[in-house]
Order: sequence, then structure tokens, then C-alpha cells
Amino acid sequence: MLIDMIRPLIAQHGYLAVFCIVALESSGIPLPGETALVLAALYAGATGELDIKWIIALAAAGAILGDNVGFWAGRRFGLPLLLRHGAKLGLTDDRIKLGQYLFEHHGAKIVFFGRFVALLRIFAAFLAGVNRYGWGLFTFYNASGGVIWALVFGLGGYAFGDAFEHVAGPLGKIALGLAVVGLAIGWWIIHTQEKKLIARAVAAYPGPLRADGQAVRAKA
Repeated sequence: MLIDMIRPLIAQHGYLAVFCIVALESSGIPLPGETALVLAALYAGATGELDIKWIIALAAAGAILGDNVGFWAGRRFGLPLLLRHGAKLGLTDDRIKLGQYLFEHHGAKIVFFGRFVALLRIFAAFLAGVNRYGWGLFTFYNASGGVIWALVFGLGGYAFGDAFEHVAGPLGKIALGLAVVGLAIGWWIIHTQEKKLIARAVAAYPGPLRADGQAVRAKA
């Protein structure tokens, strides 16, 4: 099992393993960062060989650093690729503007709550970069989500031991299920209201997409 592979890494490399696994997951590589955090917290509580304060701090740091890597990868490579090849997939300039419009209005929720949902934890930062979400806002909500996430799962594993490990898995599945339902509802709303939403996006960004992919906003 995956957990059996991570346990030796935590025992041998401790803080470094937590930091690296969380950072790599946050940057877009599908690794079990949350599992690593909980297992390290359990190990700290059971053996006293690791300090829970450092586990939480390094997990939060890994989350923030990894998300920033994912964000800038999305901004540097994701959108330029869409501008060059998106039309082949039906992603016209107007639909790219729609993505930026939706992220502008709902990006905070995606970035913050995405930290607590398995798939979004991997891709939210990249999508924020692709959709040109403001880096200042991204940094604030990303850091807030990363710190709270590390505190909740780090302290939970440390204080409640194996009982929290058994709860954390189902909670993650429930959160993922709710996220899938929410995404399905969101997709349905966007699909049925696409013309209206695109009209709003084009009105908000009436100019052509610049060479860097940023949509030109309407003047107030």
C-alpha cells in the first residue's frame, strides 16, 4: 500500500520527507502530501523523535512553495499553450476570457478550499496561473489555506493518533465527492448559461488577449 511506502520515508528522513512530498504534490505532481503530513504527525506523537511544530511549519512551507511553482508554471506555460493550440480543443479566446472572469470572481474560494480537496490540491495553483489570477490574492489565500490545512491535519494526527488517520481518509473522500458534485453543478450552469457568461466576460475584457495572455479589462 502507498501508506506502507511512505512510513519508511518519514522514519528515515523526517522533516525533509514531509516538506518534499507536500511541495511536489502542490506543484502538480500527484503525490500523497496529506497522507505524509498525517503520518509524520502520528510518528511524532508516538515516538517523540519529531517535533510537531516543525512538521506543521514545513508542511505549510512546502504547500506554499509548491503551489507557487504550480502557479508560475501555469502562468508561464499553460496559457501560452492554450493561446496557440486551444482553438483545436474548442477553447477560443472568448472561452479563455470566461475562465479568467470566473477565476476573478471565484478564485479565492478555489485557491483556499482547494487545499483541502485531493484533486484540487494538485491542480488549483496551476489553474490559478493559467487563468491569470492575481499573484497577490493568490499568495494570500494560498498561504492562509496552506497554514490552516497543516495545522488541522498536523495537530489532528498528533493529538488523536491512529483514530485521526482512520477519520482523515473518509473526510478526504467526502470532500472529494462534494467537490465533484460542485464541479458537476458548476459545469452544468456554465454549459447552460455559457453564452450569457461569455458575454459578461467579453464585456469585462473587451480587448484582445495580449501576447502574455492577459485579457484587457474594460475601463471603469
